[in-house]
Amino acid sequence: MTKLDFNDPHYYTNRELSWLAFNDRVLEEARDHNNPLLERVRFLGITQSNLDEFFNVRVASLRKMVAVDYNAPDPAGMTPAAQLRAIAKAAHAMVDKQYSTWSRSLVPKLEGLAIRLREFDDLSPKQHEFVSDYFHQELYPVLTPMGVDPTRPFPFLGNNSLNLAIRLQRPEEAEDDKARSFAMVQVPDVFPRVLRLPGAANDFILLEAIVQAYVGELFVGADVQETAMFRVTRDMDLDVAEEDASDLMKEIQSQLKKRQRGKVMRLEIDAGMSKYLRKRLEKGLDMRDPNDIYEIKGPIDLNVLSKLVKAVRDHAELLYTPFAPYVDPRLIDGNIFHAIRAHDILLQHPYDSFAPVVEFIHQAAIDPAVLAVKMTLYRVSSKSPIIRYLKQAAENGKQVTVLVELKARFDEENNVHWAQELERAGCHVIYGLVGLKTHSKLALVVRREETGIRRYMHMATGNYNDVTANFYTDLGLFTANAEMGADASNIFNMLSGFSEPAYFNKLVIAPLGIRDFLTERIDEEIAHAKAGRKALIRMKMNSLSDAKMIAELYKAAAAGVKVELIVRGITNLKVGLPGVSENISVHSIVGRYLEHSRLYYFYAGGEEHLYLSSADLMKRNLSRRVELLFPILQEDIHARVCEIFQTLWDDNVKTRVLMPDDSWERIDLRGQTKLNAQATFMAAANAHTLRDAAGIDQEAAADDPQNTRRFTPMMAPESEED
Repeated sequence: MTKLDFNDPHYYTNRELSWLAFNDRVLEEARDHNNPLLERVRFLGITQSNLDEFFNVRVASLRKMVAVDYNAPDPAGMTPAAQLRAIAKAAHAMVDKQYSTWSRSLVPKLEGLAIRLREFDDLSPKQHEFVSDYFHQELYPVLTPMGVDPTRPFPFLGNNSLNLAIRLQRPEEAEDDKARSFAMVQVPDVFPRVLRLPGAANDFILLEAIVQAYVGELFVGADVQETAMFRVTRDMDLDVAEEDASDLMKEIQSQLKKRQRGKVMRLEIDAGMSKYLRKRLEKGLDMRDPNDIYEIKGPIDLNVLSKLVKAVRDHAELLYTPFAPYVDPRLIDGNIFHAIRAHDILLQHPYDSFAPVVEFIHQAAIDPAVLAVKMTLYRVSSKSPIIRYLKQAAENGKQVTVLVELKARFDEENNVHWAQELERAGCHVIYGLVGLKTHSKLALVVRREETGIRRYMHMATGNYNDVTANFYTDLGLFTANAEMGADASNIFNMLSGFSEPAYFNKLVIAPLGIRDFLTERIDEEIAHAKAGRKALIRMKMNSLSDAKMIAELYKAAAAGVKVELIVRGITNLKVGLPGVSENISVHSIVGRYLEHSRLYYFYAGGEEHLYLSSADLMKRNLSRRVELLFPILQEDIHARVCEIFQTLWDDNVKTRVLMPDDSWERIDLRGQTKLNAQATFMAAANAHTLRDAAGIDQEAAADDPQNTRRFTPMMAPESEED
């Protein structure tokens, strides 16, 4: 038998191209006629936001590699330069698809419902008057014309700023037909970009259209011959040398200022821009590769579409039906510590409310029996109630220790602010570990009770963010398990000091142990398969890109283990490789909510070991971050989590299945009953809320102490014809 070489590049797909394929699945939601129209518009805006960050970080990283002649190939055998060429080809195709979706599909449907983005020349007299007043009274005093000539150098343009390029002829150039000057005007972001027009409920105009129409008034005496919009995307990745930083917070703050001046990664221009304006921009922005320039056939920066959706009036039917998550009254109205001590509690967000997590910290802050509160924070909202209650806990004399990860990408500034706030309130704040990001989601409350000291914990797959908890799917566990509590204390001692615990009882952390732990579980499944016993691995995560873990899954599949994976985003594994991955199936769910939970299941000869984690199977998670993996030990919660996975696996409405050619295909629904997993969970939560409103049957509640729900598949609507 030929020995398999799991380092073979043909066994892997490129990470960046896999991410672009994920964004294409999001774009499919904008093209899906089963989605409400304004939600389709919103999905299209999300693809722009995703692509912006991709250029800010991933493309920027590859460009840095090329700049220092780093030519080592990735697991798929592609050098950084080859990846950039492939990205450009795929990204240009994606942009064409974005704007085709906008102009050919969404705009006609919106206009059919009298929702219109007006061009300046199409305005009614009343609307013209409104726009003129708005420009002269509001915009004009703020706008700054920027000429470019030997005495006025090309100005700095911020990341994602929207600008107007202008070709004009000044009076002194009038006698020379070829003489022309170049200038710019930045569209100010201190005004709404979508303006409602008078005369119709849902007539709008974009701010840049107004600036463009009246820009001549900023260049008195000159003849404006051409105007065109453009936008730059810069390198926004932080490069923090932690080992050399005497004060990490000051270093982060310094890097935040420098980040705004990163090199240009992408230039978006109006498709009709002349060669003259284009060349001036290429020179001024040092654009050397034509592939970095994107000609846009529509409004530049589709992030504006989310603002348009919010501005539309009187069309609730074009949005998702509002959903109110289930709130367990025992976790809000009663003593949450008594409830947790009686029984572990699982929360499935956003179907279960995030409010009990906030209440957990609130009650810890005001409970006289609580001695200490310890917590890791990676991303929190801008008005976080959890921060407020942590400060209150410190003010009430509790020992409060908070690890605030200052290096959480694009949340650095927010986290610096919260770290300073917590320190002022008397909390002990840790900024993370040198060389590692702390991505674990862990809260520990230490309470003095009649029987002695007891620890209460919340562990989760998602961030302590009360805003994103409304649209990210995550799982969280409340427990008072003594062994896990001891482990949690050891983890915080390790994070805050120089403690190196000899072992952990139940919890597993990265970078010390998650990779090895999962590899051991995979090896056990391989042993079962080789012995002729049932062997099954089921995993759910955001991204699967760690080549070593993919190789382990290949080994398992080659040995006969059945492997079922739900991966929302990046997937570098290939299916259908003869003798390698024929036993592996990969699903991806993209729908109303962002699938964010991480789950790892092993059949284990019938014992069915089940773990939740903050970690994806990415090299950064397993090797360069502090991550947490925790077991589900309680039988009823174990059954519920397994059922959650099964419902997700059975989804045939929002699921795409990975094919051997790396494409993703929807499930053929002919002859099948439609099942939308997210809609199923919403229906179960609504039914539970109605049951509570009608009065909980106390005998039934006693038999179901943590309100375990059974999911009845929800039927999806029939496809709508175009």
